[in-house]
Amino acid sequence: MAEFVIETYDLLYEKAAIVHLDRSLSNQRPAPPRSPPVAEIPEVLFVCVHNAGRSQMAAALLQHYGLGRVTVRSAGSEPAEKVNPAAAEAMAEWGLDITAEVPSKLTTDDVQASDVVITMGCGDTCPVFPGKRYLDWQLDDPAGKGVAAVRPIRDEIDRRIRTLVAELLD
Repeated sequence: MAEFVIETYDLLYEKAAIVHLDRSLSNQRPAPPRSPPVAEIPEVLFVCVHNAGRSQMAAALLQHYGLGRVTVRSAGSEPAEKVNPAAAEAMAEWGLDITAEVPSKLTTDDVQASDVVITMGCGDTCPVFPGKRYLDWQLDDPAGKGVAAVRPIRDEIDRRIRTLVAELLD
């Protein structure tokens, strides 16, 4: 709404005409309006092979710590049908529910819309575009592992997400 008001004000300013100008003001013209700075919200994309474990955990953690100050997406080069149950259980231990998430296929649009692209074991399947920040996190794949084996992966992702949040939002 604020953006609409600012755009409308800018348009009116450009097209408005003064029909009668007081002589005392004839040498003065108001400064053009300044649009308030718009805080950019960084967009982060997490990519792993199946979009069922690592990338889903990372997305949930960044959404949790980012408190709405980061746009978060995840995708996979070969998406699974559903989220890894052990990853979901490990996240539920921390009060984060990822069971309703649906693994999605990585697209070029996903990458182009992102400021930061974080890959996790998907190799060269992620397209590279200039001006994007790319990180490759070497993490074990939780596929086929029980919750006890997934917890250390979750914990490492959490550590990296906390560092990322500090970099993006400080």
